[in-house]
Amino acid sequence: MSDLTAVPTPESLRAWLVDCVADHLGRAPAGIATDVPLTTYGLDSVYALSIAAELEDHLDVSLDPTLIWDHPTIDALSAALVAELRSA
Repeated sequence: MSDLTAVPTPESLRAWLVDCVADHLGRAPAGIATDVPLTTYGLDSVYALSIAAELEDHLDVSLDPTLIWDHPTIDALSAALVAELRSA
C-alpha cells in the first residue's frame, strides 16, 4: 500500500472491524464494544485467523497473523493497523 490516500482513517477501519467481528460472531454491530478484548466475545484462534485474512483482503496488505492477539481490542487493532499502514 504505497498510496497514502489508500490508508483508512482509524474511524473507518474501526467501523469495518466492528462489522466484521459482529458478522463472525453472529451479533449486531451495536453489541460490539471497541474497547473490550475480543476474547470477551469468544473470539478464538480460528476466528482471529479468519478476521486477519479478511483484513488482508480489505486492506490489500500482508499482515502478521498474531496481530489480533497483540492488539486485543478493536480500538487497539485499528490504531496499530493505521500506524503501520502510514509508515509503510
